[in-house]
Amino acid sequence: MKTKKEEIQESDEAAIAQSVEIAPAAKAVSDEDFPSELGEPRWAVVSFENCIEAGLTYDEAAQKLRKLAAEDISGLCIVTDEAAYRIMN
Repeated sequence: MKTKKEEIQESDEAAIAQSVEIAPAAKAVSDEDFPSELGEPRWAVVSFENCIEAGLTYDEAAQKLRKLAAEDISGLCIVTDEAAYRIMN
């Protein structure tokens, strides 16, 4: 049978063996630190044939893409307005 001192020592050793260093949590990053381009009206929906609509936010472009996909329009993609201009010219 183990003495109380031995039990405590084993308990302490087990706790030390299981201890893990955890890095401190990173400071929260706000939108002000890294403004998102997704909310800017700089996105376009293009198909194989043409630029369907430009000057949209990414959410608006995604909604437009879903609507057009439901209409069985193929080759849809969301790109920046700049990329859409290059594709079409």
